[in-house]
Amino acid sequence: MKTVEVIVEHAGKNLSAYIEGAPIIIVGNNMTEIENNTREAIELYLEDNPNPIDILSGEFELNFKIDAATFINYYSSIFTKAALSRITGINERQLWHYAAGVHKPRKQQLEKIQQGIKALTKELSSISLL
Repeated sequence: MKTVEVIVEHAGKNLSAYIEGAPIIIVGNNMTEIENNTREAIELYLEDNPNPIDILSGEFELNFKIDAATFINYYSSIFTKAALSRITGINERQLWHYAAGVHKPRKQQLEKIQQGIKALTKELSSISLL
């Protein structure tokens, strides 16, 4: 089964997304809406196009990708820059630069953010409340 990448970006007060090479553009207020709207947009496209483009033909799964600035800004109600700094080891000031689009993180920094989020996810998923 192939993977179709959905690129999610910050768009003012909401999010937008697209599938590169496909006539699919989506907006939503949150990631759940983006995911639901993407699936709906693809269904509508496939209904209207008996011979769809290669990327959307056959079986596929969706992989939502989000850049560092969008991630930091979208999840700012959950992660303060200080909290994100603690779980990633990246200087808080540098995170502000990424969020504002002043700098783009290097691959190594993106990996630190990804590893920090995965470690937190693993830790939280192992907790059972009494």
